Amino acid sequence: MAKRPLPKKRTSKARRDQRRSHHALTAPELVECPGCRTMKPPHVVCPECGSYAGRQVIEVDT
Repeated sequence: MAKRPLPKKRTSKARRDQRRSHHALTAPELVECPGCRTMKPPHVVCPECGSYAGRQVIEVDT
């Protein structure tokens, strides 16, 4: 069985955490719908009123 290469030095907690500094999750960005004033993701049809880019795209049951 072949021996695998191993690291010569242990990685410190500081170096390990610095490497993971960009792994944090970001909150989803929300914009206000101009039609019904509810918060929705940008570039998505509003689930409340069914409008997109100032026009009615889908019919929503009330």
